[in-house]
Amino acid sequence: MAKKIAKTNAARMLDKEKIPYELLHYSVEDGKVDGVSVADKIGYSPELVYKTLVASGVSKQIYVFVIPVAEELDLKKAAKAAGEKKIDMIPVKDILSLTGYVRGGCSPVGMKKPFPTFVSTEAEQLSQLIVSAGKIGMQLKLSPTELVSVTKGYFAELTTSIQ
Repeated sequence: MAKKIAKTNAARMLDKEKIPYELLHYSVEDGKVDGVSVADKIGYSPELVYKTLVASGVSKQIYVFVIPVAEELDLKKAAKAAGEKKIDMIPVKDILSLTGYVRGGCSPVGMKKPFPTFVSTEAEQLSQLIVSAGKIGMQLKLSPTELVSVTKGYFAELTTSIQ
């Protein structure tokens, strides 16, 4: 019998809000957990798979940015979206204490505290996108508008292409 996989905080929060989603699983045994590798493992285009980045502004406010895995966060655009003069990525060592999630398994849904969240405008054109479910090896597939709704977020221009 297959082992039942426990739901993450993110999945439980979506259940509570009655937001439809699909849980996707992938193997982490090869150590490849970067977004493009994850997209390949779950059989989806990197344009549909989004990464969650956590940053802070000059005001010390924490912000969450959700962008396509093959893109790079444009810090100037992120700062403009957040209404800050400047935005810096938070140190990796601080991710768990701030969000409740580990690097590589950070979901924009169900963090310890709600932070202002911005989803890259590319997502507005999609019927579904994929984000971390809050655990390495698990992803959530859901509607971008539902993601913005549950995180009380906003769509914003955030990326610089790195292809």
